[in-house]
Amino acid sequence: MNILAPPKARLGIEIVLDLICPWCYLGVRRLMRTIRHRPDLLFDLTWRPFLLNPDMPRLGMARPDYVVRKFGGEDRARRHYNSITEIGLAEGIPFHFDRIRHTPSSIDAHRLVRLAARFGRADSVVEALFSAHFTDGADIGDHGVLIAAATACGLDPLSVQTYLFSDADIDAVHSDNHRAHRLGINGVPCFVIAGRHAIAGAQEPEVIERLMDVAALEAMEI
Repeated sequence: MNILAPPKARLGIEIVLDLICPWCYLGVRRLMRTIRHRPDLLFDLTWRPFLLNPDMPRLGMARPDYVVRKFGGEDRARRHYNSITEIGLAEGIPFHFDRIRHTPSSIDAHRLVRLAARFGRADSVVEALFSAHFTDGADIGDHGVLIAAATACGLDPLSVQTYLFSDADIDAVHSDNHRAHRLGINGVPCFVIAGRHAIAGAQEPEVIERLMDVAALEAMEI
């Protein structure tokens, strides 16, 4: 006798992030781990851009200049990055901040994620860009780096090149960034579950899971 399985709740999750934010890398890794542990739920992920450095030149800037502007000096930055590196090891993320020589504008990286979403490749492209920047020290503002990451994730390199060399979706990235601020999001990562439950920061999986349970229960009651 076949017994029908109960329907699974479907949860939409908006992931608001900046691709040059190490805490976003940690937060996304923990979110994905939580999702894998919940086969009883269905998830629709939407990636939303946030610009931590909205006034960053499109060509980016040398890392030493950025470190001074962001942290006030190398010593303070080193303490900050050492702490993140230690946390990253527990999540299987090998941060190598010493390899980063150039801090990019993240606008084109966000555009690439938007393009990848149209082909169902956004999740893998986000991971590839995080890894390229924080592990390999690559400049994810460089079109060659972006095209290589996209190609490795199954996108057509010529189509990606044409897209990146156009102005497509630049306004959309800025619009989403402004939308995040209007919603009161002032830091990332931020996960908005089912359109009404928001959680900010690189939270532990247990915290994320509790919020998922609340949202799933509400979804089943509708």
